Amino acid sequence: MTETIKQNIDINKAHELLKGIVLKTPLQFHRKLSEKFGAEIYLKREDLQVVRSYKIRGAYNLIHSLTDEQRSRGVVCASAGNHAQGVAYSCKALNIHGVIYMPAITPKQKINQVRMFGGDHIEIVLTGDTFDECQTHALEYTSRNNKVFIPPFDHIKVIEGQGTVAKEIFEEQSHIDFFLVPIGGGGLCSGIAQYLQTYSPNTKIIGVEPAGAPSMTEALRLGHPVKLEKIQRFVDGASVQKVGDLTFSMCKDTIADMLLVPEGKVSSTILQLYNEDAIVAEPAGALSVAALDQYANQIKGKKVVCILSGGNNDIDRMQEIKERSLLYEGLKHYFIVRFAQRPGALKEFVNHILGPTDDIVRFEFIQKHNKETGPALIGIEVKSQGDFNSLVDRMDTHHLNYTVVNQNENLFEYLV
Repeated sequence: MTETIKQNIDINKAHELLKGIVLKTPLQFHRKLSEKFGAEIYLKREDLQVVRSYKIRGAYNLIHSLTDEQRSRGVVCASAGNHAQGVAYSCKALNIHGVIYMPAITPKQKINQVRMFGGDHIEIVLTGDTFDECQTHALEYTSRNNKVFIPPFDHIKVIEGQGTVAKEIFEEQSHIDFFLVPIGGGGLCSGIAQYLQTYSPNTKIIGVEPAGAPSMTEALRLGHPVKLEKIQRFVDGASVQKVGDLTFSMCKDTIADMLLVPEGKVSSTILQLYNEDAIVAEPAGALSVAALDQYANQIKGKKVVCILSGGNNDIDRMQEIKERSLLYEGLKHYFIVRFAQRPGALKEFVNHILGPTDDIVRFEFIQKHNKETGPALIGIEVKSQGDFNSLVDRMDTHHLNYTVVNQNENLFEYLV
């Protein structure tokens, strides 16, 4: 990245522009997490932002900077949801027409929010299974119709806007040791990095990605952005196949460390934040808090800020979130059981193999190709991981013919 680009980034100017447009979200001291880790831990609550994520900062900052001629042509964006809401809000506020491309898998809650914020100023196009596929279609449409594309992360004005998150934090706290920052395309991390380089160069940035979409991790390992062949889409707000060229150039020398968080751990954190703090965090929003366990030794006695980046979580996803959490915590297990073809075999399983607190949550016979009844797929919830070991011991003692589905990824995806 050239010095010219660095000099063109003015986060203080963006901060002044965004006053009255975005909310100055709370920086909340979290007592329980602080006690657990022996640190001073704060949550930057961007889930309470006007569009329930930080994305409005960069979107509005960029769209406001357009010339009158550019505004008259209209804008286009591609987004998994949060950037789309920021663009929709900005289009309505600035009286600009926008076309918003979103992946076909985008949760309905986010689609409805986009419609609410944009009103008659926007139209929505659902296409593609991933953000990158969606963006390809959006760019083609932009070119054909002479529109202005509003990228979700790889633009100076977007990065500038996202950096105002850091400025707000330092208006309330100083001498921060660690920033834990969720990373998708890298816009938020880039903005925070630029601000810290000037005002708090000793603060360490710890980037956090979902384990199933390690795009920045791979870029840093290889020395350049790389397109991942396959990603998991559960953490939709932070799952991109390739980070931006500009954001990578800003992050490569400023990120002190990268952490990858399993999707199941993210799910457990979402439930923890909801049950203990009444915080509704989306998967990407929970990433930074979910990573704290991995950095327990390093943050002891330190001041830490976790960016809770968004709260656009569709209630329809809660069952999936609970399922992923139980699987990650080792409290839910699936088995293929081939019962002996004799009377009482199933009754014996329930009475003598199943533990007193074990609960069957799924039971179905698998049909063979000749339509004969085959083995059974059984889902069992246990109270503790120790209960699982006891269950398996009893299965072995009774010489049960079984397969643990959780331990076979391909089989699990096919059956569960």
